[in-house]
Amino acid sequence: MTATPAHEAILPPGHSKPIGRYSPAIRVPVGTGSLVFVSGQVATDAAGGVIGRDDAGAQAEAVFERLRQVLAGAGGDLRHLVSLIIYLTDMSDFRAVSAVRDRLLADPAPSSTLVEVSRLAEPGIRVEISGVAHIAP
Repeated sequence: MTATPAHEAILPPGHSKPIGRYSPAIRVPVGTGSLVFVSGQVATDAAGGVIGRDDAGAQAEAVFERLRQVLAGAGGDLRHLVSLIIYLTDMSDFRAVSAVRDRLLADPAPSSTLVEVSRLAEPGIRVEISGVAHIAP
């Protein structure tokens, strides 16, 4: 039996500490590159305070910035995203969040799923986004 490749946790500088036992992202070597599985990111600052309370557009900006920071910690950026899952607490925020996504993501756009949920882990959080990136040398 062959050994499995080592997983590497990604925790960029200034990133708020996770509220549970998980990593902000895990890099898994595949071929000559790697897949980076990014945990759900929310609009919080380094101290864990909510950014843009009750403003889904402002939260989406902050979340994509967190995604960018996590991917940079793995040697990539937003253009490496191949899949996103977006969670909203109110589907009426769809347009505001989509406007941010459409402005920040290049073609080809990643695959994407968007769902409404009854609530997220932190009070005041309206948007959470997780994703997968493929980073090749």
